[in-house]
Order: sequence, then structure tokens, then C-alpha cells
Amino acid sequence: MPLKIMPKKKHLSAGRVPLILFLCQMIGALDVPLDPKLLDDLVQPPTITQQSPKDYIVDPRENIVIQCEAKGKPPPSFSWTRNGTHFDIDKDPLVTMKPGSGTLIINIITEGKAETYEGVYQCTARNERGAAVSNNIVVRPSRSPLWTKERLEPITLRNGQSLVLPCRPPIGLPPAIIFWMDNSFQRLPQSERVSQGLNGDLYFSNVLPEDTREDYICYARFNHTQTIQQKQPISLKVISVDELNDTLAANLSDTEFYGAKPNKERPPTFLTPEGNESLKEELRGNVLSLECIAEGLPTPIIYWIKEDGTLPVNRTFYRNFKKTLQITQVTEADSGNYQCIAKNPLGAVHHTIAVTVKAAPYWIAAPQNLVLSPGENGTLICRANGNPKPRIAWLTNGVPIEIAPEDPSRKIDGDTIIFSNVQERLSAVYQCNASNEYGYLLANAFVNVLAEPPRILTSANMLYQVIANRPAFLDCAFFGSPLPAIEWFKGTRGSALHEDIYVLHDNGTLEIPVAQKDSTGTYTCVARNKLGMAKNEVHLEIKDPTRIIKQPEHAVVQRGSKVSFECKVKHDHTLIPTIVWLKDHGELPNEERFSVDKDHLVVTDVSDDDGGTYTCTANTTLDRVSASAVLRVVAPTPTPAPIYDVPNPPFDLELTNQLDKSVQLTWTPGDDNNSPITKFIIEYEDAMHEAGVWHHQAEVSGTQTTAQLKLSPYVNYSFRVMAENSIGRSVPSEASEQYLTKAAEPDQNPTAVEGLGTEPDNLVITWKPLNGFESNGPGLQYKVSWRQKDGDDEWTSVVVANVSKYIVSGTPTFVPYLIKVQALNDVGFAPEPAVVMGHSGEDLPMVAPGNVRVNVVNSTLAEVHWDPVPLKSVRGHLQGYRIYYWKVQSSSKRNRRHIEKKILTFQGSKTHGMLPGLQPYSHYFLNVRVVNGKGEGPASSDRGFHTPEGVPSAPSSLKIVNPTLDSLTLEWDPPSHPNGVLTEYTLKYQPINSTHELGPLVDLKIPANKTRWTLKNLNFSTRYKFYFYAQTSVGSGSQITEEAITTVDEAMASRQVDIATQGWFIGLMCAVALLILILLIVCFVRRNKGGKYPVKEKEDAHADPEIQPMKEDDGTFGEYSDAEDHKPLKKGSRTPSDRTVKKEDSDDSLVDYGEGVNGQFNEDGSFIGQYSGKKEKEPAEGNESSEAPSPVNAMNSFV
Repeated sequence: MPLKIMPKKKHLSAGRVPLILFLCQMIGALDVPLDPKLLDDLVQPPTITQQSPKDYIVDPRENIVIQCEAKGKPPPSFSWTRNGTHFDIDKDPLVTMKPGSGTLIINIITEGKAETYEGVYQCTARNERGAAVSNNIVVRPSRSPLWTKERLEPITLRNGQSLVLPCRPPIGLPPAIIFWMDNSFQRLPQSERVSQGLNGDLYFSNVLPEDTREDYICYARFNHTQTIQQKQPISLKVISVDELNDTLAANLSDTEFYGAKPNKERPPTFLTPEGNESLKEELRGNVLSLECIAEGLPTPIIYWIKEDGTLPVNRTFYRNFKKTLQITQVTEADSGNYQCIAKNPLGAVHHTIAVTVKAAPYWIAAPQNLVLSPGENGTLICRANGNPKPRIAWLTNGVPIEIAPEDPSRKIDGDTIIFSNVQERLSAVYQCNASNEYGYLLANAFVNVLAEPPRILTSANMLYQVIANRPAFLDCAFFGSPLPAIEWFKGTRGSALHEDIYVLHDNGTLEIPVAQKDSTGTYTCVARNKLGMAKNEVHLEIKDPTRIIKQPEHAVVQRGSKVSFECKVKHDHTLIPTIVWLKDHGELPNEERFSVDKDHLVVTDVSDDDGGTYTCTANTTLDRVSASAVLRVVAPTPTPAPIYDVPNPPFDLELTNQLDKSVQLTWTPGDDNNSPITKFIIEYEDAMHEAGVWHHQAEVSGTQTTAQLKLSPYVNYSFRVMAENSIGRSVPSEASEQYLTKAAEPDQNPTAVEGLGTEPDNLVITWKPLNGFESNGPGLQYKVSWRQKDGDDEWTSVVVANVSKYIVSGTPTFVPYLIKVQALNDVGFAPEPAVVMGHSGEDLPMVAPGNVRVNVVNSTLAEVHWDPVPLKSVRGHLQGYRIYYWKVQSSSKRNRRHIEKKILTFQGSKTHGMLPGLQPYSHYFLNVRVVNGKGEGPASSDRGFHTPEGVPSAPSSLKIVNPTLDSLTLEWDPPSHPNGVLTEYTLKYQPINSTHELGPLVDLKIPANKTRWTLKNLNFSTRYKFYFYAQTSVGSGSQITEEAITTVDEAMASRQVDIATQGWFIGLMCAVALLILILLIVCFVRRNKGGKYPVKEKEDAHADPEIQPMKEDDGTFGEYSDAEDHKPLKKGSRTPSDRTVKKEDSDDSLVDYGEGVNGQFNEDGSFIGQYSGKKEKEPAEGNESSEAPSPVNAMNSFV
């Protein structure tokens, strides 16, 4: 039967990869394998395999080893040049060459100096086929010089000043690593204020007293020689303003000394770099390091931006507290202007660094070794790039090609050498040198002209054994020049294999994807070229798979009984299986109770520890299968009882009436174990597509033993049956015989079809593929079709393998497409699929929203309107609009600190939005951007707006100072948030008496520019409560309250004490006491007589002219007043004339005063202690005196 080969399929099993890589090396026209079978008679030009680096820094304390290793056939010889001339190593006793290689060893340990051997070295490896050369190796010894002796004066600075401590390390090779430490070898702490620059200097943005120390030491570490050099310590003293004033006072006269002022805060300035602009050049692939260090008070913060661009993601890093910006793997695209910004609350300063990225040469396509046969054509290509563009120069065998012997088969065309009709004698090694001012690249590539007939490298008559239905790989490693063609034959007289079931790989391997029994036989590999032919036979045997036909069953046994597990294995008769039993995936316990006999595992005297999972594993040299069962151990039942258990599995399964889409299954039920079977469950296995996986097929009642089953095409069915009763479900029966249904076209198409672009110019079509069961036949593929929805284009279709994705490239950006995916197999197509709509990839929006308008609603809320962008310019799914807004500065110009930008996103196609939480009386800017699934579009022009004034916050503080007899001085700080222009302050105050009653409220307006106010003509020794708030044109802000007391008039208090010594006052008091005593006696007499005595009438008729009448309403003296004080006495807590304190007359009682400790009684029994209520007494009111109270106080207490 003629067969067809599918060439160049690359899907190989992992076990074949090492061999295939080896064979690809041999046939790729890149190298001749130095295989032992070919070494005897195949020649190869030299190839440099190892060499020292171009810039080779050596340790002067060790021998110098300059590496040069090469391979070739015959083995190459080596020679060296030094500084462009031949280096005769035989004339220098210190120089030897390593045997079998070109590596130089220069012995400088015993004698000689490394400096003597500085220079540029180049190695040449040569044999009869050509010469390969190494790079120019620049050999230099490392250097770690000492610091120059210098005298460092101590540094004295005032607190807050900036400082740079220079390091200036000695120039070494390679450059030293710089760090600052103290005498104890502890690293000096660094921060945003103190940090080390790239040049090693130590920068202080401002100094503090804690910076004072005498051991600022710069260290230079030279890693190559493992040495550390130390600079002389630097002494720094930071003095405060007080210390400076003391120093000045001690050294200057009174007339000269004015005193040092505190160091003022200042905006930032740059310590490095200097000026407003600087230049930086870096090479491609290196790390770009940009540095900005600023001084200022407070300490500035550094920010970085790239003008007209963004910093690259994943390659940008900030070092040294953001003072250093690093970009790794820098490219030409990173060129541009970078700006560092130093900010503190007093201002900002900018510096622009213009970065230019140059490039040493780098390969685009390095020349590759070329193996040709006589008469063939070939090319060597050497392509490199750089900035500036590198110059390409060709050499042959180490000699510039311009002066090399002419070769008529060779033609040079810039970076390409074209060979035509090559001859064997023209083998050579070519060097390509690409160079510019920043470096060079050198590559060796040989042209080896060989005429070799085919050779088969795979051993003859190899035997391959493969399990049925698995892939088979038959090897045929080969070599020849020209490259041989490979053919495979089966049998002695068979034709070349050309059927779809075979795959021929580039390395000669024949793959049989699904090996069947009829694949067994002898296969012949034939390699042919114009110089001859070679062949080799291999043998393939297909073995039956190993199967467990009787699996161990789950068991529940009583403690102390015996249990047996059966594991019956069926295998190929030529393979000998090994049966291994495991418990819980480990070895069986080493006890006599466990015994294995052929197909059985027996456990006697079962204990609780024996419960677990038991696994039977059958291994052969080609495959492995296993099955498991669970043993559950229960307590023994004391008395026999009926056994109720799940049914035994059905058995004797048979297939009859076998049709294309149906079959009849018959079985015999097992024992129901005293519980009637309620139903049978039928499952199937598809051995072709999902071997070992069982699926539900059908359920029938427990009285049936036959079922008619519907089948699908191209499925290799096996069936099993389980029985179920009220206890549970039985284990599955043994599988039935297999039944393979015929193939048919698919009856369904893939689901979940979607079209969504991942790039602006592609459309990714995805779907959920059919599984093997749904394929209905071999050769499952998919026909993917698409066309633009809004165009008149025809459907474009492509048939792909059994995958789940196809990418359409070159599509317009975000265009709707109609998509359909249809399944097909070797039999035919599935029904016409449904059409779904998708979109090609999105790109960033092109247009910014226009006509941005701001309507300020109030002082904290603004409404923004904008015109929508054209839908075509969105170039994607419109997700919404995004507003960036930020506050520029306060309109009051009192606070100029920067506010970070805020972002609000409005979903969908909205064309307006509200900005809440704004600061009143502020200047804002905003812009609007449209957003799609790819990202943001360009920003609209910045639109500024002002928020109106609002009411201010409360004054920051309010305090009362300098209290006097009749005045109080108020001092305050303005509101922290004025929210506008302050128009005035309002002060309200009122007195508070001893009973906490509030007096009249006084309202006073104070100019807005005042922060101090004195109130005069107040009452002495009086508490006042103050209410204070600020006002703008909008209204009044929140108020702040405070209380204070005026002082006591000592002269008045003295005069009050003097009254108590006056005779008339003493006489008056005695008269009052006598009158009260007479009244009491009369009342007592009248009461004893049983009659009533009209005291009031008698008093009215016979009033003593010297005694002032008592007021009836409050019991106070009617007209009494102090001679020195003509103010009426205030109402206080009253004590009745009977000297009792009633609760209803006052909230206070004597109990509140600690049983009279703080009060006293006069001789007549009246309470003369000062009354102050329940409120804690104020020291400022003078109530803490322990002296006898004054008459005025006594009167207050009496009334």
C-alpha cells in the first residue's frame, strides 16, 4: 500500500530530546561532530572554544593565566602575538604553554613583575584546514594605591548649614568601592538628609548637632586584591545658636556683640550636579545612573521625570533615597531629557540631564560554521549594529581578506561572503570584525569543504519494544556531505513509507504515533547522497498492555478475623510482570500475618492498625498498572446477626445485537446481601480517548438484567455494571469486552467561541475544543473562518489542528469581525456553525475630550462637563472618562505646598461629573482623558478654576495673658484654614458669678489684622467667659471659647478688714444680737402661757430706731451698705434668721463644707464662712486665706 510521509513534525517525547539535539548538531551544517566513529578520517578547521576576557585584569600576587582553547581535526597548534608582534614564549623562561592547548601560564610568584607583562595578547589556533584567532586580550595588573598624605582641618558649622565631605579616593584598577565608616568600622547612617554620592563624597543637605563626631572616615575597597585603603578621619562639630552666642559673647565686647540668629529655613539648591543642565552618555546594555543631591532646610525631597516620555517599567530603580535614578539594560530608546526636581515647603529647583545612549557593536546575525560538499554554494553573513554604525571587516585565517590569497569561488558583498562551486582545497576559517569607537566584535566561522558518502551512526539490528497503542520511535542517526536524503522501508520488499500514520523527523527518526500489532516487523533506514548510499535495519515488536482483570475489592472485617485481597493480572506472554503490594503507598508491615501468594494478599488476625489502602502494582519492563482497595476494621459483633451489606457486583457481562449506534448489554446480578437491589448503574470506558476513565451511561430498575444502550461513533466501548440497595452501591463488575463503533462526521461544533484582540493589529479566536468522545472519528480539526462585519469581504478560512486558539495578524485596530469555528474529521464536516461577533485588538485612544467646562457649585464642589470623543477615535471598548485634578496653590498665598494629583473615573459614556472635597478659596487645574480596555488616551488641555470663599475654621489658639484688676489681654493665632480673606474677628464675653449665672453678653468686632486685644474697665476678681471666631465675606466660622478672672483689689480688701474694728459697727452687731435674744425670750414665755405673741405687730409698733428693719421678701438688711462700697450687695445663698439652712432655700448645706472646717460661727451663732457653692474654689479669687473673714464676707454669709 503506498504511504505518505508528514515531514518536519517537531513534537517528540522528552526521552528523545537529548538524542535529537545531538543529531541536529550533526546535520545542521554548523559543525562536524567529533564522534569516535568519524574522528579517524574526517577533518575540521579549528574552532576557539575558550578564551580570556577582552579586558583581563590580573592579580599581581598570582601567576598570570591567559586562556586559549580550541578544537579541530587534526588538533590545532597555537601561537601568540603581543602588542601586534610575535610572542616567542621559548625565549622567556617564566612563560609556558599548557600541554594540548594554547593557554599561557606566566610564573610571577617566584620572580618577575606583573607590570612587565602588560599588553595586548592574541592567540591563533591553526591546522591544515585554516586558522582561528582569539579576541585581543588586554592584560593589566590590578592596582590599589594608597591615599595621598593630607592634613584635614576640623570643620565647624552652624546648625542647619549644608556640607560636602570629600572622599577623592586614589585611582585604582579596577575602580575602588567607596563607603564611609567610623573608627569602630561601623557604617555611618545615611538618610534623605545625609547620603553618599556616586563620586564617593558624603553630602549633608543640612547638618544637625547629632552629626558632630571626629571620625568621618572614607574607605576604598579594591576587590581584585582584597585590600581596603583608609582616608584620614575628618572632624565635624555642629554648634547650635545658643552655643554660638556664648562663644561670641566670650570673645566680643558688649558694643560689638549683637548675637547670632537662628539659621533660617531656605529653599533647595543642588549640591550636585551644578547648574541647570548637564550631559550624560551611556552605552547600550549598561546601567544608566543619574544623580541629583540637593541642600536646603527642611531637607528636600527628590523627584524624577522624563520629559516627553515615561520611565521604563520593570527597568527603573531608585537608589540612595531617590537621589539616584537607575535604568538597567539601557537602549537607544532611553535617550532624552531627564529632569530631577528637589522640593521642600519653601520651593523647588529643577535640573535637566540630557542623556545620549551610544552602542558598542552587537550582533544581529553572527557568521555560522558552514559545511559544504565540493561544487555546492553557500554564504557567510555577518551583521552587526551599534551607535555609531560599526564597520565590518573580513579576515581569512587571521589575515585581512584584502591581502589574503585570491579565491575565485569567493565574492565579498559588504557583510556577506558568497561562495559558489567550492572545492575541497578552499577550506578556511573566516573572521568577521565589527567595530566602532566604543568596542568591537570578533567571530570565527569556518568553511569546511567535505566530500563524504552517507554513514548510519545508529547501531545495526537494534530491537525496539513498544506497548500497543503507544508511540514508537525508530532511530536513524546519519552523517554525509552533501546532506543525505533519508527513506524508510518496512520488510524486505516494501516500498518507501508514505502513509499518514508515519512521521519522518529531520534527524532521520521514524515515528509511529499509535503502534498497533500489525506495526511489528523489520524497518530499514536508507541514507543517500551523490557519493553513495548507506542503510541500517532495526526491529520493532508490539506488546500487549498489562491489565489488572481482577482488582482488589474494598473490605469491612471484624477485628481478629482474616481478609484476602485478589489482584489478577493479564500481560503479554513475552513480558514477565512483578507484582508488588503496598499499604498506604508504603511497604507492607514486616509481619508473618501478611502473606502474598501469587494473585492474593492475605492478612490474618486483623487489628485496628491494619486498616488503610492496599495497592496492587504490576510492573513490566515496558509499562506499569495498579489498583487499590480500602480495608476498614470494625469491632466484632457479640451475637450472630443477619448480614446487611451492599450487593455483590454483577458478573457475566455480555454484548449482543451490536449495531452502529446501539448495543444490548446483559448481566447476572450478584448476591443482594439481605437487602433487595433497587437499581443497576451502567458505566462505560472509552479506551481510545480516555483510557481508565469511566462515565455514566444509564440506570435501570433492580428487576432488569438487560439494557439497550445508545452509542456514539468512533468510540472503543467497555461497560461495567454496579448494583445498589438501601445499604449502598456495590463495587463495579468486571469490564465487558470492547466494542469499537464506526467513525462518522462530528455532530457538534466547538462552544465558547470568542474573538478578542490582544494587540492593536491582531484578532485572537478561541474556542472550547471537542473532546475525543465528541470527535466521532480520527483526524479531528477545525475550520476557522472570519470576515469584517461591516465590509463586503468574503469569508477567510483556515483549517487548524486540534487546538483551541488561532491568531489572525494584520487586522485593523478595533474592528468588529464575524467569526465561526466548524469541526471536521477524516469522515466529514460538522453542521454549519453559529456566527459570533468579536473585535480585533484595542489601541490607546487618539483624541482628548474637548470643550472641557467647569461649573463651580460651591466652595467644596465643582461640576465638570466635556464633549464626548468620536467613537472611532476611542479605538476600543469605551470604559469611561477619567478626570485628573490638582490644587496649584492657595489663593491667600499663605500655603504653596504641592498637592498630588487626584483621579476620578466616570464609567460609560457620561459627559459630566462632580468633583467633591475641594478646598475653598483655592486654584485648581484639571484635565480629562478617555479610557478604553487598552488604557488612557491623551489628556485634554489643563483647565483652571477657582473655588469661592468659605467660612473659616476656628482660630488656631486663644489664650488670656496679663490679667489685671480691671483688664484682660487676649492673644490668638489665625485660623489654620482661613478659606478666604478674613474680614474681622468677633469677640463676645460675659461675666460669671459665683453661682455660675451668666451676666450680660458684650459683642465686640476686631480688625482681621490683629492677633492681640486688651479689654479694659472690667470688674475686679470676676470670672469672664469669652467666645471668639473669625469671619470672611461668606460668614462666620467655628468659635473657640476660654475663661479668665480679673485680679483682686488688695487695697479694698484691706479697707474691709478695717471696718471690723470700728466701734459703731461693733455696737450695731451687739444691738442686733440683743434684739434677737429678747424676741426668743418673749416667744418662749408666751408659748409657756399657751397664748400667742404677735411679734410682727409689736415690732412694727415699738421698732428700735437704731435697728434697721429686715426685708420680708429675702431676710436681708434693708438699707445697709459699706461706707467704702456703694454698690448694692449681690444676692447669694441666704441663711434664715433662725440660723438654719433649708434645702429648699439653697442647693448647698453645711455638710458640703466638711462640717464647718472652712467656715466659722460668730458669737451669735451666725455662719460667717465665705460661701462659694459646690464649685472648687479658685486660687485667683483669694478664697484660700485661713484668717478670720472680713465683715463684708460675714454679711454676705449672713444674708
